Amino acid sequence: MAHESQVRYSALVDAKLRQTLVTRDNYIFNNNYEGNPKAGKVKIPVRDTEVKVKDYNKETGIKIETGSTSYADLNIDRDKAVNELIDGFDAASVPDNLTADRLDSAGYSLALEMDADSIGCLETTSGTKVTETKTAATEKTAYQEILKAKAYLGRKGVPSDGRWLIVSPEFQSVLMLDDHFIRQGDLSQEMKNAGAVGSVAGFAVFESNNLLYEDTETTGGKVTTTEFIAGHPNWCHRVDEWAVEVHLQDLSGSGTFIGASAVQGRKIWGRMISKPETVYIKRTETEASR
Repeated sequence: MAHESQVRYSALVDAKLRQTLVTRDNYIFNNNYEGNPKAGKVKIPVRDTEVKVKDYNKETGIKIETGSTSYADLNIDRDKAVNELIDGFDAASVPDNLTADRLDSAGYSLALEMDADSIGCLETTSGTKVTETKTAATEKTAYQEILKAKAYLGRKGVPSDGRWLIVSPEFQSVLMLDDHFIRQGDLSQEMKNAGAVGSVAGFAVFESNNLLYEDTETTGGKVTTTEFIAGHPNWCHRVDEWAVEVHLQDLSGSGTFIGASAVQGRKIWGRMISKPETVYIKRTETEASR
């Protein structure tokens, strides 16, 4: 298979992946880095403070400050592959519609995998702010809980522009009953295209099934459910690349498969929260049944 075709197939899978992901690049995670992901590690820029602004003296000028951007290592330690048999067709004779179906499915499956993994990173990174209140929000308290997240992030210096809120389906159902919630139909086309289901208190709202739900392992003796996670892409990093581009692999010479081929590809990625205190998590806890 020509290299151009492999790149084209990978681009089709990536397009489906981007369309399906809840944790989209540039909205939930940023993908700024230096280096080559295939090497297994990249450098990501981490800024703790903004550029200082001081008075200017016409006679003496202004003292040069040292930049506050540092670089952290991000390990590319997620390694997933697709390898699906297409029986009855060698690589040269696979119908276009069958190839398109396999590529669409590969993109969808990878998106589910990356979403679960990325939200898992948000859930488990040490140092995030987990609320002390563990009771479930109601239609009367949901907005108040979001305002607590807004105030917290503001105190941590998180920019107001670009803040996001990933909510569980149950919390979304409650939030939609509040008049402060701006529904998807009233959002900009850009945010609709990004997959936002609404906005509230300056947060773009995204809904996900991958938040903790009735989990019995996070807290001993408790059933834990995450209602929402709030954050900003400045400190949430994800880098991904194809280790092996998606292609149709002929299996005729395998000695096992006759007149068959497979859709194959290998995706690698890494993710990291560089400043965990900028992630705010609202959870509920109930006693586990004995």
